Amino acid sequence: MDPFTVDEETEDDEETEGEAEDYIPLEGSTRVSQNGAVTSDQAISVNGGSGEVLALRVSDEGFQEGGGEMRRVEGGEISAMGSSSSSNGGETQEGSDGWVQDQIDGLCCPICMEAWTSGGEHQVCCLPCGHIYGISCIKKWFQQCGRSSGKCPQCKRKCTLRNVRTLYASRVVAVDEDLRKKIRSLEAKCASLEKKNADWCMKESDWHKREADLHLQVQQLIERTTYLERLSSEMHGRGSGLVAARGHNFAENFGRQGSSCNFVLQKELQVDGARYFDIDASGEILVIARRLSGTGGTHVLTKMSLIAPHEIEDILLPSGTKAVKDLRVSPAKCRLALLASLGKKLSVLSMESNNVILTYDLPMAAWSCSWDLNSSHYMYAGLQNGMLMVFDMRQTARPMAEISGPTSNPIHTIHSVLHNSTLPSGVSTLLSASSVGLCQWNFGGSEERPFLVPETKNHGVCISLAHCPSSDDIVSTFRPKVEMSNEIAVSQYSPTPSVMGQGMQGSHVLLKRVGGNCYQKLGSSCANVNDVRLPRSAIIDLQSHHPLFVSGDEITHELVLQELPSLRVSQRLKSQKHPLRDVKYSHDLSPSLLCCLSEDTLQFFSAKFS
Repeated sequence: MDPFTVDEETEDDEETEGEAEDYIPLEGSTRVSQNGAVTSDQAISVNGGSGEVLALRVSDEGFQEGGGEMRRVEGGEISAMGSSSSSNGGETQEGSDGWVQDQIDGLCCPICMEAWTSGGEHQVCCLPCGHIYGISCIKKWFQQCGRSSGKCPQCKRKCTLRNVRTLYASRVVAVDEDLRKKIRSLEAKCASLEKKNADWCMKESDWHKREADLHLQVQQLIERTTYLERLSSEMHGRGSGLVAARGHNFAENFGRQGSSCNFVLQKELQVDGARYFDIDASGEILVIARRLSGTGGTHVLTKMSLIAPHEIEDILLPSGTKAVKDLRVSPAKCRLALLASLGKKLSVLSMESNNVILTYDLPMAAWSCSWDLNSSHYMYAGLQNGMLMVFDMRQTARPMAEISGPTSNPIHTIHSVLHNSTLPSGVSTLLSASSVGLCQWNFGGSEERPFLVPETKNHGVCISLAHCPSSDDIVSTFRPKVEMSNEIAVSQYSPTPSVMGQGMQGSHVLLKRVGGNCYQKLGSSCANVNDVRLPRSAIIDLQSHHPLFVSGDEITHELVLQELPSLRVSQRLKSQKHPLRDVKYSHDLSPSLLCCLSEDTLQFFSAKFS
């Protein structure tokens, strides 16, 4: 008779008996823990019809294993039934398939310790009590138990083969609820730590920004300290040296009237968007104020090396600076540049760090600026409303003085004047130019009210001013006034003519400062001047030769050099076919250099003496 053929009546009685029985686990009975291991230190032995005994030795930690395999006792001897993974000395070992014990919990049959399958002979199944086995193993179990003594191998609850239910699952794993709670607690703790980490990251970012700001402030303070220390060591002998040099140059000039000087073109460089420039002789560079091409182009400063291959470095100006109207490099050789801009800013730029180290807010747009030749920590700004402002680099909070001019016309040029012995000690003198003419300003004395130089009246609209500190030669350039329909002359910039950009007949007027507040007119000459723009001009102090006045001819587009005091034209240099924007000369370079800016082209001329 087939051992799996069971009498229906007997099976029904057993089922009824099993269903009516309230299962109460006996003390010491075997159960399967949540990880599928047997938890009681007992042995389950079943006598089979062939005299074989299937022995399962269990302990509090699961099936007892020996040599990595479960044991079957046969005729008093132990033989291997199936392979499994075991623990030796508290260490997790791998089974024949490379699995460790923690990985196979919930995946193996408790009888044979082999992994059950989702189909076939060893498909996973469960008994009414809930314990899970491979179907082939539980069949063998019931076959050896017989019909009347079928019980669960682990909890001893009565059951039959008919009560076995096949499970259709690819993998069954027992989950420990305590571990799940612990996982939730750890996840919450991780979320809290992540939030704290994000907060600390934000604080760290803020600290880095503050640190960078502090480093910048320290760098600026170091630069200012270095600058002031250098000034304190240089200014003692500078003023007297310049005055002595002035007298020496005059003597040499009068002794060499027959000598001549010619300028020769050395090279031309293309610089897009250039407006104004100045020469930093100590650093052998040009500082150029530019406006980058394109709509709403950015205003930048460009440092160009005077040494081939003429490397270029752009410096972005702070937002709100807008167009630069004047640019002056400090004559104290301290590598500083002064900027006057339409953004109502007066800024001091360090040429070494390429940073703006000082910025003053102005009440109006600045049209011009200058360093003081007698005390180089003083600076001046000429405003659009005719006001002049005085600043001291040692006082960064506010200006030292705000002085209203004799007119409300924009001050387009400022020049500092060397101290004159006819003036009281400590008085600084400044020359400025607006459309009505020249104006002198005195600071530090009892009389500080500015006054117009009478020798420049009735010459027209003043559009340019050149000054030589060593000789006190002054050349102002005028264009005719525009007569309105009511025949009232207006001392403002001439309105747009019928054809813009064409030159018109004007004049150059030569003056010399005599004493503290007096000027003498030495002569004048006709000139082709710009009818719209405010061109720049310069006086070249050749030291051993006559000074030369340099300006642009707006009709021929030539660079015109005139000897002083005769105003005789000594040389005409071919420039580009565009009006002159700016011109500068430096005798501190070797050789001496005359630079001319015309639209987007820079020309360099060197002096040849004969």
